[in-house]
Amino acid sequence: MKADQGRSAIVAGAGIGGLAAAIGLLRGGWDVTVLERAPELREAGAGWSFAPNALRAADALGVGAEFRACSVPTEAGATMRRPDGAYLMRFRPDADPPLLANHRAELQRVLARHVPAERIRTGAEVTGVRQDGDGVTVTCRDGGEVRADLLVGADGIHSAVRRGAWPDAPEPVYQRILCWRGVTEPGAVRSVHGFQTWGRGARFGAHPLNGERVFWFLTVRQEEQGLRFDDDLGEVSARTRGWHEPIPALLAATRPEAVLRHDIYDLDPLPSYVKGRVALLGDAAHAMTPFLAQGACQALEDAVVLAAETAGAGDVAQALDRYDAARRPRARQVQRMARTDPRLSLSTSPVTYRLMTAMTRLASSGVARRKSARLWHWTPDGNESGSSEGRFRSD
Repeated sequence: MKADQGRSAIVAGAGIGGLAAAIGLLRGGWDVTVLERAPELREAGAGWSFAPNALRAADALGVGAEFRACSVPTEAGATMRRPDGAYLMRFRPDADPPLLANHRAELQRVLARHVPAERIRTGAEVTGVRQDGDGVTVTCRDGGEVRADLLVGADGIHSAVRRGAWPDAPEPVYQRILCWRGVTEPGAVRSVHGFQTWGRGARFGAHPLNGERVFWFLTVRQEEQGLRFDDDLGEVSARTRGWHEPIPALLAATRPEAVLRHDIYDLDPLPSYVKGRVALLGDAAHAMTPFLAQGACQALEDAVVLAAETAGAGDVAQALDRYDAARRPRARQVQRMARTDPRLSLSTSPVTYRLMTAMTRLASSGVARRKSARLWHWTPDGNESGSSEGRFRSD
């Protein structure tokens, strides 16, 4: 990767979106510095699934083969069940494309391999952002400053870059949803092909992972935020008591201390993802609920478009305006769909639950495929049949 020393960029955040943005900018000739507030890049999070739009983005960044290598096909996108085990919808190999599931830590390692270690500064928490006509200066908590031509805020839903450049931006919105996530111990349970189980006001899902592990999650409607439990795994077990196998087996195969619990927040739509030489990306721009499994997918799309718009010589602010025009309408649509979905799928109303499950059983996976097409149709270059592997490579 060759960097033009005259074009410098700062990426705040070394998560999936930040590392993807750094890869794209490096391939476009930028001299990139990644600022990560954590003292080191360490394993965090649990599992997730990715749709075809994310795979196309990974191909465009030149990491598609490694992305697939750390992933496992999952049928959870088209396998829906009730707590008693009855199927509302079943995955059909000849008609339903599988998603790919992987562990966040494994995907982070894949991306980090494409960003030289000397370009990542850990323990660098952003506390201030200021712009002038020639560039952007970022202040860190340790008092140090970094200056560049471009700043990318990929530092999550509580983005310091967003607060610094958009001081009047609204705070994250609690969506009255509580989520637990866990990963089973390697080889501790028989592998699953992936499924979702819809209860009234609750949804359980599971995806296979590499290493003979299974990622699972439980989301529930929860009016009060900030709840704490002495035993999170026990709480999940209690809330799914009597639900079909392999749910009890998955919970029994999970270490209690490995269970994560989070309130679910998203962002109200922002009027712009760009201000001057500052651009927001991923959750910093459009944090959304996990119900469409599109949060990380949209961050990867952002990274590809940002790299494409800034790859050539030209005015940085104009390039970022093009990025905003390309990304904001689509990301806002997905964000809106992700906020709307749980209003129905996590409804606690018995009538709504009966109608939802009955309609799902009658509709079959064809309706699900048509709905998913609205999310999955995105391509880096508008040509779905063409390969865009490594399109930002400049070396």
